[in-house]
Formats: sequence, C-alpha cells, structure tokens
Amino acid sequence: MPKVKTKSAAKKRFSLTGTGKIKRQHAYKSHILTKKSKKRKRNLTYSAIVHKTNVSAVKDMLNL
Repeated sequence: MPKVKTKSAAKKRFSLTGTGKIKRQHAYKSHILTKKSKKRKRNLTYSAIVHKTNVSAVKDMLNL
C-alpha cells in the first residue's frame, strides 16, 4: 500500500490543540477592511474550533 498523502491546503489551515480538537482561523479578514467595524475585525483575529459536523471531513484531509 502506498502512503496516504495529506492535503497541502488543509495542512496550512488547520492545527491540533493539546486536547485533540482542530483549530481554525476566521475568514473575511484579508481585504475590504475599511467598511468593517473595529469590533468585527478584532473578533475575526482570534482562532476558533472546527464545528463537530466538519471534524470528520477535516480529519480525512489531515489523515488523522
């Protein structure tokens, strides 16, 4: 059997926490920032946990 490759895009976008949860960044923080409020931009800065409905798909991409 050949080795199963990890999706390169997923490798760059997701990371594991110490307890095994999958961490992600928020979208919509890269451009057109002038019309977004300071509060909205600040809240997009922090990382989030992947929702339980998407965990299995992300784990398949990361070969976990």
